[in-house]
Amino acid sequence: MSPAPASISATATVRTLAPGLLLIAALLLLFRDTAAAMVAIWIRSETFAHAFLVVPIVLWMVWRRRETLATLTPRPVPWMLLPIAATCLLWLLGELVGVNTATQFALVALLVLSVPAVFGWAVTMALLFPLMFLFFAVPFGEFMVPYMMTWTADFTVSALQFTGVPVYREGLQFVIPSGNWSVVEACSGVRYLIASFMVGTLFAYLNFRTPDRRALFIAVSLLVPIVANWVRAYLIVMLGHLSGNKLAAGVDHIIYGWVFFGLVIGVMFTVGARFGQSPEPVPAAGSGAGPGSGAAGGAAWGVTAAVIAVLGATQFGFWRLDHGSDRATPVFAFPAAWEGGWVPASSPLSDWTPAFKNASTEATGTWASGSSAVSVWVGYYRNQGYDRKLVSSTNTMTDLTPEAVWSQVSSGALEVPAGAGLAVRTADLRGPPAAGSSQPQRLRAWQVYWIGGRYMTSDVRARMQLAVNRLLGRGDDGAVIFITTPLPEGRADQADGTLARFLGPNLAALTARLEAARGAP
Repeated sequence: MSPAPASISATATVRTLAPGLLLIAALLLLFRDTAAAMVAIWIRSETFAHAFLVVPIVLWMVWRRRETLATLTPRPVPWMLLPIAATCLLWLLGELVGVNTATQFALVALLVLSVPAVFGWAVTMALLFPLMFLFFAVPFGEFMVPYMMTWTADFTVSALQFTGVPVYREGLQFVIPSGNWSVVEACSGVRYLIASFMVGTLFAYLNFRTPDRRALFIAVSLLVPIVANWVRAYLIVMLGHLSGNKLAAGVDHIIYGWVFFGLVIGVMFTVGARFGQSPEPVPAAGSGAGPGSGAAGGAAWGVTAAVIAVLGATQFGFWRLDHGSDRATPVFAFPAAWEGGWVPASSPLSDWTPAFKNASTEATGTWASGSSAVSVWVGYYRNQGYDRKLVSSTNTMTDLTPEAVWSQVSSGALEVPAGAGLAVRTADLRGPPAAGSSQPQRLRAWQVYWIGGRYMTSDVRARMQLAVNRLLGRGDDGAVIFITTPLPEGRADQADGTLARFLGPNLAALTARLEAARGAP
């Protein structure tokens, strides 16, 4: 008769887990497009390939806690429907404006919040770290690339100067006596940082018991890859410099970079292991109440049904907002004439175009007034989604790949005096020499977003405005405007004056053309 208790125990366990498993299945089914988008990024981006390990690691950590979980009585928390509903709203806003990060964080948050909703706080606290570890599955961090590229360039140039190597720098490009170098996207170190953060967090959880030691090691796992990437970049440049560019050139510098990074992380873990603490004791089975009672089981099914209803309502709400929202491709055209004596120029100002992708329609033109010339580029976006969106971390003034011929050497912001308080982003651009010249081309650029009748420069505000417009049924029309003019050496003020002289009297006409494009069916 001994097998009977095991059979009863197995049956009780299945009954206890059934509501949660059903909720997870429903969540992944209803939000399958978001989940598929996450996996697609893992597949195509080496930066996030580590995310394939997150779910197996989480399942392994849950399995390690199985004896502790067997002692706990699930007690559903119905009021968790409130944060679940708020998270669904976050997903809806992100989906309306095509922000992967928002929808994917919301999906993982819904998975995490489902645990206390169905199983209660005791189970949640026992699984707190595995649940938080799930967030490493979200492909997040690419927004840091431009900042880390700048930091890497800052350190490399300073280190070269400290060691006696003369350097001339413009933005992310610099020249030393042995050749030209530039910091590109692959040199940012974001890939090292994200990988170190995930592995360092897991290492801290498994090897330390006190919160202060765990927090300290996680902080080290964030700091070390940043500094290591700086040193890596400096050493690669020095290897090239001292070897006459025979070493650390081409793909070699990537290989050297990964070897160096591997050695640094290995040392970090070796040192961390020396200060490790004994594993946290696992409570013996049978010290708690075990699987839930019939009342708790009924409550779990009730909460599960309520959560699935909220998830379904969210999907229905998105379908209602998105259904029939597609409109015809917009038609945008510049005014027939500009104020201030600006007439069409005989040739383009340059071959520069911003790295804004998949606009619904684009328009560009160059105009001259006396000895001054300006060029205007407008990218108009409509029916935005994941493959076409105005505001994105991949939409930049210049391409960041090694093949790019134009680079951004400075950035800033400016209030346009003649633009009725209009604010713009500013940038100095450097390009290849024009035909018949040995000097690089230089442009002064202004950038501003126009969304549903309003001008703005903040990416965050632009995303929020787009989401609000979608929720209120105003559509998702938006545009980015770039105005450029030649930049005399060291005379940004002169170039800004030219741009203000063009934009000031013509802002109203430009706005009218944008409004006309928005109003067209």
